[in-house]
Amino acid sequence: MSKDKTVFYCQNCGYESAKWMGQCPSCHEWNTFVEEKVSAAKPSTKTARNAGTGNKPARFSEISMETEQRRKTDIGELDRVLGGGIVKGSLILIGGDPGIGKSTLLLQACRNLAADGADVLYISGEESLQQIKMRADRIGDISDSMRLLCETNIGDINEILQNEKPDIAVIDSIQTMYSEDVASAPGSVSQVREATGILLMTAKTIGISIFIVGHVTKEGAVAGPRVLEHMVDTVLYFEGDRHASYRILRAAKNRFGSTDEIGVFEMRNDGLSEVPNPSEYMLSGKPENSSGSIVSCSVEGSRPVLMEIQALVCRSNFGLPRRTAAGADYNRVNLLMAVLEKRMGMDLSMCDAYVNIAGGIRMNEPAVDLGILLAIVSSYKDIPVDDGTAAFGEVGLSGELRAVRDAEHRIQELKKMGFEKVIIPKANMKHLKKPEGIEIIPASTIQEAVKAIK
Repeated sequence: MSKDKTVFYCQNCGYESAKWMGQCPSCHEWNTFVEEKVSAAKPSTKTARNAGTGNKPARFSEISMETEQRRKTDIGELDRVLGGGIVKGSLILIGGDPGIGKSTLLLQACRNLAADGADVLYISGEESLQQIKMRADRIGDISDSMRLLCETNIGDINEILQNEKPDIAVIDSIQTMYSEDVASAPGSVSQVREATGILLMTAKTIGISIFIVGHVTKEGAVAGPRVLEHMVDTVLYFEGDRHASYRILRAAKNRFGSTDEIGVFEMRNDGLSEVPNPSEYMLSGKPENSSGSIVSCSVEGSRPVLMEIQALVCRSNFGLPRRTAAGADYNRVNLLMAVLEKRMGMDLSMCDAYVNIAGGIRMNEPAVDLGILLAIVSSYKDIPVDDGTAAFGEVGLSGELRAVRDAEHRIQELKKMGFEKVIIPKANMKHLKKPEGIEIIPASTIQEAVKAIK
């Protein structure tokens, strides 16, 4: 007869220990260990991947492929991030801050799927049927092909999925689900891992596409054990300020598509609306003839996105200058300022510096280096950059400009948005097809790039 044992789990990363510890040795967080009783019974060796095949190896020629592997949600931004649609039998985890719009996005996707004839089952452990209907009425009429269920027992949910066999299922949220076989509270590491394992097996054996909504920690990662992200096929993060109107959907993991794509949405009274042209959205409200402002271009997946980079540099009244970066990497901004001091002779050691990417979007691509650097120079020297001029390129520690990918696509996007000049690394000119209607200014060093904006 198996005996229960006591194990301590880190609520932040899922690290397991036989005794309580003040600091987690894995994620180094303090006071995150909780005590849980687990069964010592030997787990089943049949996994979701080989269930139903008799545990016999199969040849590639014996594996049948269906003609329709993906199902469209009719939300172009969501389909783009998923890699073209929902793959049959996939397990998709979507996380985000409270109130960011996770449930609203999935409800809109379920409405479109039900309108296309798909059998959709929406399972909520946080809201009643009446509350879900009130929220659904805000986004429009929903077909009877979509059914609602309020349940938190993962055993009962699994039985319903086995009997009903819907095409799409939504679990909102995984932290509210519990298994009677695990002696711990809902939302604990053991419960989240057990519930996800059951859903994984159901998705793979029956072919149901399942969306899982996950809460996030204060650091922005999905709450629960890190193994949760390894179990699912796709991990999506919904980002943005809940008090702002924009939302960005990113793929942190995708077995069936690229992880570079992003989807941009705007929150309105009737739900989330797609933003097909993020560049126009990000540049709205840009000031004219203002120093410390320049437009740069970043490529997210296959999509070029224009953004306004703002900088404010002023003399510090304190002994230690203040540096702030919003939307850009803080360490990268400090590095670029050090390059300016060393290679351009600019005295920034006693200046406060504030860098912001307008619209709240966060970009870490090296191609925005030149934009950040020129915005700092423009603010420091109080020289406005011409409104029709943009810049992109990676900056090296020696002050050289390095080539970036997809330069031609970036220039085409700038031309489409009405820009007349663009400063790019000279290394990109080798294989570049020069488009008409926009002047290209090649620069090999930051000195040449700074001269181009004067």
